Amino acid sequence: MSGSPVPPDVPARPAAGPAAGPAAALAAASAHYLRGEPIDMSALAAELGVGRATLYRWVGGREQLLGAVLAEMTERTYRDAVRGVGGSGAPRILALLERFMRAVVDAAPLKAFTEREPRLFIRLATMPGTIEDRAAELLARELQAETDRGALRVPLPTATLAQAIVRVADAFMYAHYLGGNRPEIDRALEVVELLLRPCAPENGDRAPEAGDRAAAAGGRESPGPAER
Repeated sequence: MSGSPVPPDVPARPAAGPAAGPAAALAAASAHYLRGEPIDMSALAAELGVGRATLYRWVGGREQLLGAVLAEMTERTYRDAVRGVGGSGAPRILALLERFMRAVVDAAPLKAFTEREPRLFIRLATMPGTIEDRAAELLARELQAETDRGALRVPLPTATLAQAIVRVADAFMYAHYLGGNRPEIDRALEVVELLLRPCAPENGDRAPEAGDRAAAAGGRESPGPAER
């Protein structure tokens, strides 16, 4: 589950020269990503005023840097999606996931990146690593918060459930890169709902439906790009 919202503000150009470092490299790469530009390591090193060897020592390589950028964008998108999500328990989790996934597939910077390097994106986004870890960590916090308030009864560690949900979401959200025709967000939500159903506080609770997700999202099933 990775991506970025329609960029509100592209980060300012980081300082070059001796003041630069790994954080500056990540900020510069993120700025290029949000503008829909390719990330070239030679050009990035020159922009930062360092040699390629120094840049590689900071970030570990282009794929590692791209993974860090996409993990950062995952968190930005999550922070944007979580605002305004109400409710509790499974309906809240499903509403948050829906807002997040629709923001991801609508993100212009991600579309630009996947048009250039679709295979690299799929490898980075769907294999265990930085991006999955960040997404699972963010979701685990939500699941734990709902558990702590008594709105969910998770029968296994929240980190394990969060990782399972992230992998389900990725498989359906990126179906169009894996031979499908389009993202299958509704199907992903149906499967996640089945995973969350045993976590209802009482066996008699009804399963959350689309209307519940809309209510949790503030009366809408998901925001459009222009609304974020």
